[in-house]
Amino acid sequence: MDKLNVAVFFGGKSSEYSVSLESAYSVIRNLNREKYEPVAVGISEKGDWFYFQGDVEKIKEDTWLNDRDALPAMLSPGRSEHRLLVFGKDRMSSMPIDAAFPVLHGKNGEDGTIQGLIELAGIPLAGCGVLASALCMDKDRAHKLAGLTGVRVPKACVFRQRSAGEVEAFAEKIGYPLFVKPVKAGSSYGVTKVQGPQELEAAVWLAFQHDDEVIVEENIEGFEVGCAVLGNVDLMTGEVDEIELSGGFFDFTEKYTLKTSAIYVPARIDADKAREIKETAKAVYKALGCRGFARVDLFLTPEGEVVFNEVNTIPGFTEHSRYPGMMKAAGHSFQEVLDKIMALAL
Repeated sequence: MDKLNVAVFFGGKSSEYSVSLESAYSVIRNLNREKYEPVAVGISEKGDWFYFQGDVEKIKEDTWLNDRDALPAMLSPGRSEHRLLVFGKDRMSSMPIDAAFPVLHGKNGEDGTIQGLIELAGIPLAGCGVLASALCMDKDRAHKLAGLTGVRVPKACVFRQRSAGEVEAFAEKIGYPLFVKPVKAGSSYGVTKVQGPQELEAAVWLAFQHDDEVIVEENIEGFEVGCAVLGNVDLMTGEVDEIELSGGFFDFTEKYTLKTSAIYVPARIDADKAREIKETAKAVYKALGCRGFARVDLFLTPEGEVVFNEVNTIPGFTEHSRYPGMMKAAGHSFQEVLDKIMALAL
């Protein structure tokens, strides 16, 4: 059987560019080479596309963007083409693309933009499509839809401009501490846990650096749990994981260094509560129109109530990231998970 060419997109014009390099490196190294041939498509921090033909280690090291290894490229938009167009110094060439696997985090990659381009080109897509990607990137709209499943969502309000009086009034209503977040950003960029009124203005200013909408959200007592979901119609889950914090919240630094936090998988909860979390995650996944794979993040309160947090449609994909870790705890290797994701796309 001929191997299928899989375009693995990495990098991107996003604050999460560096995270994408780590994830894509792991995906490329672990794709089943008996079935698939990775075609590395790098997107620079300026948003330019390149076909990368060098050593995969250069992706991890962020030395991939050089004149020898990276040639300007683009997807052919024609639905009958399914090709990557590559622009050399003297001529243009092309190669067939059988499927696309975006390993991009945050804006311009996880928000439905590249998914739309891939779907317009008629190329099978690994992971969530345009609508689910856009909805899950938007914390406000994701909360509204998730709430329709019956799961509790945090009290919150969205502000589209710096109207200090309205923000302060809502903050007083829900009480401190609280969170201020960009509505559309990932990896906790621009997120602040606000302990009191004196910190509010700076937190709102920071969030507006990452998006033109800001959400002020109540703090949920308890701890964060996550659930890896895999499938289109028939869904399977990994084991539930648990984040233990020594203080603050699970921000960008903690997510990728675990300096003062720890992740337990399986979570230190009883079997009945784990089943409830898995069923809640699957219900939210369906409500938001997810397909392929996603990680559903929730809170578990001291009273045992499950509260929705967010859905990551392209979670971290290093071999040590939470999504592969939850699947591994359920008996599924990283290679098996990638194989299943590709099968769901084709």
